[in-house]
Amino acid sequence: MEIGIVGLPNVGKSTLFNAITKAGAECANYPFCTIEPNVGVVAVPDGRLDVLAKLENPQKVTPATIRFVDIAGLVRGASRGEGLGNKFLSHIREVDAIAHVVRCFEDPNVVHVDGSVDPIRDIETINLELIFADLETLGRRIERVSKQAKSGEKQYLEELSVLERLKESLEKNLPARAVDLTEEEQKIVRQLCLLTSKPVLYVANISEDDLIAGGENELVKRVKEYAEKEGSQVISICARVEAELSDLADPEKVELLSAYGLDEPGLNRVIRAGYRLLGLITFFTAGPKEVRAWTIREGTKAPQAAGRIHSDFERGFIRAEVISYDDLMACGSQQAAKERGLVRLEGKDYVVRDGDVILFRFNV
Repeated sequence: MEIGIVGLPNVGKSTLFNAITKAGAECANYPFCTIEPNVGVVAVPDGRLDVLAKLENPQKVTPATIRFVDIAGLVRGASRGEGLGNKFLSHIREVDAIAHVVRCFEDPNVVHVDGSVDPIRDIETINLELIFADLETLGRRIERVSKQAKSGEKQYLEELSVLERLKESLEKNLPARAVDLTEEEQKIVRQLCLLTSKPVLYVANISEDDLIAGGENELVKRVKEYAEKEGSQVISICARVEAELSDLADPEKVELLSAYGLDEPGLNRVIRAGYRLLGLITFFTAGPKEVRAWTIREGTKAPQAAGRIHSDFERGFIRAEVISYDDLMACGSQQAAKERGLVRLEGKDYVVRDGDVILFRFNV
């Protein structure tokens, strides 16, 4: 699963990416310093994993991970190939969700590509380019399906109806994700790979002064009002501070966080929000050899969750021995949980829940 970090040039995309992944993507005060997308795989912060590790004292601890992609900055006209538009659009088409970095701070030393700081204008610049690209995609599809619909076949008529509703939304400058669709209609949309159908997390990049003042200013409030209309989430961080934190040892990191009145790095919130944005949850396997967090989509059944570990586990699935994380913590050990009857035997129809600690039984 990949989250693309996007935004106009010089809003803090690469600074944020560096802080998340420590991958060292080039940062510079000029547009397009990131030309090819940088990719980083990062651990998903989860305190439950640390507690399980203390309980089991395993040889190895493995967290869940998520991929972030730093994509080149976009400018007005990208849908027509301006700047690095074609590269931008192709790279964003490949990710599963979008973290849209928006500049919400004033700094005369950092050039803004449009000459002034206006987060809503910046958001709409990118959104409009994505909408233009999607309208082009829809136009081609509508032309094809309109011809097929003349046959009167139900599937083509239904698809045409969905396509026209999407087009109507886009022409009102509303993203495809704002259109209310049934599960069957969503299948049609997924085949189109529309850019504006991807879920979005807005990351408001604020100044150090605003961070100290509580993490919100008038610009962030405007972004939140905008995001609320399309059902998106906003997280405010100071990318510069996050980059500094990522280079510190733990004791120094705690000291700096305390100085800013923070309990944890803002990046932890970004990573967790991105995880939720993709509809992902975590289950655990725990034993003396390894305690591990596994990533699955919400709604995944036990055999498919077992398949995340190994295809043989899914193919030869017999049952799952399940205990919730909270119940395990209340008992203090897996043995105590079994004695109290809190370890459940679940079959092929069991839908795995976030925080389940599972032992899979299989036979191949």
